[in-house]
Amino acid sequence: MLWKTRLALLLFYCGGSCSWAREDRQQQQQKNSASTGAPARADTHRAHAAEVLDFGYVPSVVYETHAYYEPGPIGLLFHMVHALLYAVQPNPFPKDLIVKLLQQNMGGIKPEELQKPENVVLTLQAIYYEIGFIVLAVLGFLFLILMPLVGFFFCMCRCCENCGGEMHQRHRKNADCQRGFYTASLIASSIFITAGVLVAYTANHNITTQIKSTRRLVSTNIRDLKSFANYTPAQIDYLTAQYTTAKNKVLSDLDNIGPLLGGRIHNQLEKEVVPALDNALRMTGVKVESAIKAMRETKEALENVSTSLETLQDGTGKLQRSLQAERSSLSNTLNDPACSNGDVAHTCSTIRGTLSQLAISANFNGLPDVSPQLANLETVMKTDLSYIVQKGYSAFNDTPLMVREQTKGVVSRVKALLDKSGAEIIGFTKMFPVEPALENFTKFLSDGQKNIEAYYPQIDQLDFYRWIGCVVVCCMVVLILAFNILGLMCGSCGYDKNATPTTRGCMSNTGGNLLMAGVGFSFIFSWVLMGIVVTSFVAGGNTEKLVCEPLANRQLFKVIDTPFLVHPAKKNFLPGLLFQDPNLDLTLGSLYRDCYENNGIYAALKLENKFNFVKFINATAYNPELASILERVNVDLQGVTLLEQEGKDNLINFANTGLGEINYPGYLTEVNKGVTVVDLLSFANELEAQADNLPRGALGNALKGHASSIRQIHKEQVLPMEQAMKFVRARSSLSQSITLLQTTSRELPTKVTNVLSAIDAAEYLIANNASQVVKQETGKYVRNLVSYFRQYTNWAQNSLMLEVAQCKPISNIIDSLEIIGCSFIIDSVNTFWFGLGGCCLFLIPSIIMSVKLAKFYRRMDTEDVFDDGSENWS
Repeated sequence: MLWKTRLALLLFYCGGSCSWAREDRQQQQQKNSASTGAPARADTHRAHAAEVLDFGYVPSVVYETHAYYEPGPIGLLFHMVHALLYAVQPNPFPKDLIVKLLQQNMGGIKPEELQKPENVVLTLQAIYYEIGFIVLAVLGFLFLILMPLVGFFFCMCRCCENCGGEMHQRHRKNADCQRGFYTASLIASSIFITAGVLVAYTANHNITTQIKSTRRLVSTNIRDLKSFANYTPAQIDYLTAQYTTAKNKVLSDLDNIGPLLGGRIHNQLEKEVVPALDNALRMTGVKVESAIKAMRETKEALENVSTSLETLQDGTGKLQRSLQAERSSLSNTLNDPACSNGDVAHTCSTIRGTLSQLAISANFNGLPDVSPQLANLETVMKTDLSYIVQKGYSAFNDTPLMVREQTKGVVSRVKALLDKSGAEIIGFTKMFPVEPALENFTKFLSDGQKNIEAYYPQIDQLDFYRWIGCVVVCCMVVLILAFNILGLMCGSCGYDKNATPTTRGCMSNTGGNLLMAGVGFSFIFSWVLMGIVVTSFVAGGNTEKLVCEPLANRQLFKVIDTPFLVHPAKKNFLPGLLFQDPNLDLTLGSLYRDCYENNGIYAALKLENKFNFVKFINATAYNPELASILERVNVDLQGVTLLEQEGKDNLINFANTGLGEINYPGYLTEVNKGVTVVDLLSFANELEAQADNLPRGALGNALKGHASSIRQIHKEQVLPMEQAMKFVRARSSLSQSITLLQTTSRELPTKVTNVLSAIDAAEYLIANNASQVVKQETGKYVRNLVSYFRQYTNWAQNSLMLEVAQCKPISNIIDSLEIIGCSFIIDSVNTFWFGLGGCCLFLIPSIIMSVKLAKFYRRMDTEDVFDDGSENWS
């Protein structure tokens, strides 16, 4: 039943593979896509290394059968038998000879063909290989034939009082030595016979004992086959369900195509396109911000200039009028006749020479008005240039959003196609009645197990009969041993050295008769025993050498797997039996090796030749339509605008506000002048000192009055202005603003031109020259998507080859058959004939020694007579 179970399992996969093969031929042929690229990641800084998907582990099954046998102590006997067989047949396994014999005789052996030279050569080679068995078998047959004849003639001679049959013992001087020698030899022969019968009985009992282990092996093998059938659907479902893992990852990347693909494009444009894009964007940001800052500062400077002009013009106007009035009054005083006096005239003349110092130094009234430039600048500043520039940067930074919007159609089509592919894969596995077939197979196994178990009582009964038969055979030897042992005991115990042959006691005589009875039973049973030995030796020995040994070292598989062994047109036997296709590269040896390593049945039976599941998965998971859709992924960055036309116009208007038309040198010249020509306090002190040098009188008092007036002007007009810092602040602000305006008016046109040029270059680069970056990153993104399917197909292929429907039970069946047939049966049979054959061989010296020794124990009819009373008999 085991071979039926195995055949049913293989036929089940054969039927499935034929259906799968028809489906496989319907799949569209395709080329493999480019090698797997790096997977996309959820942020723009992720590396371009492929992300490894975790598909988990296929549900595994633990098989119960341990197809290993350790014989224990009896193994020593097995090794002795193997050594004897090696000595009988030391030649290696005749693989080529067996193959030739099978090929020559495949069509049947005809008598006239035996004379052909090639058949004669094969016959001689077979005889040469079997020469050891032939020689021993011939010797055994000679023993088988001669022992009854010798016994018959020996009996006849004894009846005629020959061959020791005469009841008369002659006198021998060395009779005691002879008797001792015969006794020792008979004891030694009996010991060896006893050892042989014990070996035979042990081998016989081992067969009975191992039948229980056979039941265990049969039971566990069938349970393993049921587990194999029960777990296979779940493993197939898990294998196909993991397509969802790859599909979900692809869908996740498609949902995040904006940050993934767009972020990569943005990063590459910002970092890798060197120097144009990096310089353009970074310089543009700096220079536009600098221009905006210059606009603000220029506006503030112009406002400060305008305010300062009003403050200075008003303050210096009042001061000029006061100084002019004081200068006129002082001039009138100096025109007094008193100044014509000789000593006074010189002092008056000196004072009159300093009157011109009573004047303002800077004239702010002549400076041009900056109101037109301020009005132009205010008009430019009404537009938020910073917001316009920020919009440009936002447009560039929104590249991920742009990519997402541009690929909406592709993403939706890919999602629909992936859902369709997933449904096709799951639906494909449901097309075949795997579960009903496996259910039927499980039922077949259960029925087979019941049928096998139904034979157990018969097997036990047959084994009991076999055991009884072997015990009977052993009892034949034991019977002979019993006569020998009893004869030795009775003869030795009853032997009286002083008794004459005719006066020997009853016990001694009984011992001799028992020994002769043993001889008689030896002649009766020995040929039967030798027949059993020769038959079991030829059968068991050749089975061990031609089946068990080559099965253990797998040489037998090479014979079965020899190409064109069965038929000249059929290359391999196994695929011809399973798939009706003998040309497939499938052998029993490869099937056993794969199953012994617990690989999947898909790999063991080379089902890819009939049903290429991996090809189907490739064609379904990544079909040409999906490849075509992904190849059409295209990103257009021409919509990215760093600075809109409104912002460019504002920059141009800013450069044309008229700031360059302001008379900056005139402003700086007037600002750098002092407020008055001379310090009024110093002038007043000097005037008062000169008045003190004049004689007392009205002139000196008048000059002191003018000094006091000048101090009063300083106190009331100059000093308050200085104390409040109005004038100082206005003058300082005016100076700084004019300096800034002068610098700005000189750099502004160049700065604006550079900004506009940088922006135009960057926009051109993004819209045109960045296409290579876009193409490169798009290719990487697409290859990342493909890599997930590649990972799934590779995982599915490895799992299908190694984990799905692991066929260890098939190799366990072969190993169990080897254990049952060779280790349990053949080794025990060979050990049985080994022990029994030893018994047969030692029966010959046992017969001789028993006949010789019986002469010393039996009571004789006549005897030699001597007067001295000292006798030795033989």
